[in-house]
Amino acid sequence: MRTVLVAASGLMLVTGVGFATATRFWPILLIAAVGTLNPSAGDVSVFLPTEQSVLAGEVDASDRPQLYAIHNLAGSFAGAFGALVSGVPGLLEGGFGLPTMPIQRLGFVLYALVALTVGLLYRRAPGLGSSDPDATTTGSRSRARPRRIVVELAALFSLDSAGSGFVVQSLLVLWLHLRFDLSATATGSVFFAAGLLGAASQLACGPLARRIGLIPTMVFTHLPANVALVAAAFAPTAPLAIGLLLVRALLSQMDVPARQAFVMAVVPPEERAAAAGVTNVPRSLASAATPLLAGVLLARSSFGAPLVIAGSMKMAYDVLLLWLYGSVPAEVAGKRDTMPPLT
Repeated sequence: MRTVLVAASGLMLVTGVGFATATRFWPILLIAAVGTLNPSAGDVSVFLPTEQSVLAGEVDASDRPQLYAIHNLAGSFAGAFGALVSGVPGLLEGGFGLPTMPIQRLGFVLYALVALTVGLLYRRAPGLGSSDPDATTTGSRSRARPRRIVVELAALFSLDSAGSGFVVQSLLVLWLHLRFDLSATATGSVFFAAGLLGAASQLACGPLARRIGLIPTMVFTHLPANVALVAAAFAPTAPLAIGLLLVRALLSQMDVPARQAFVMAVVPPEERAAAAGVTNVPRSLASAATPLLAGVLLARSSFGAPLVIAGSMKMAYDVLLLWLYGSVPAEVAGKRDTMPPLT
């Protein structure tokens, strides 16, 4: 685990330096394709599945949703702070007449410095080099069913992420500007608040999952968030649209710790890293495939068609998830370290 995380930190460092220095399109495109940056506010890089598998072995099943919530909370707060700071170049340009481009490039230098710090922390962190003490070897027959579930979940999560690709933060910023003429500074403040709401709401996931189960927690918080997303497309005023987007932010992230805990529950300990990768990498690819189409739609009209498409796809994901796994036995958090064989 340590080697993977340190290597990922090295790739993050190269990504930051590359974006800070590259000036031509094709090098920038190459760095974007192989680097650790992504168009969404969340982490879909190699860090995420590796960290999830490490954390799963540190606590009992009942505590996993809450641990993942705290882990996600730290990342969300950092992302929210980044959204707020993204308005600084505009303020400096307007207040002091400083050129925007060099200041924006300094942001990638800061990204590279963070990568260096993270790599040093991973290198010194205890326990990352050891295997999961609970890992056991199981026969291929007992593994077949969990692996099939992981593949099914990967397909479902990809549908959800493809929908999310229509409303990545950068596209929502563009839509708010085209529709309501909001400045980058104003939208930076909006998404700072959205990031805080989404991060804080995840702390409710653990208690809710213990009470109603992981799948109901995922569906019954995610579905209303998507309704709010679709409604925002039809909002006639900026305050109403922003209000609906903030409602969506408050509810849309509560399913994340439950989703992560559910994936860790359906596989034996020794397959957790692979399961996290199988469910996260397709999500990354799916979320990268749809922003281009969303951009084309916004180029043709300021109406929030990407929001409607995204909300509809994500609601379909919610319904399918509940239909396929709503009655899975013993999926309530805390019942078992791993799920029993499913028939």
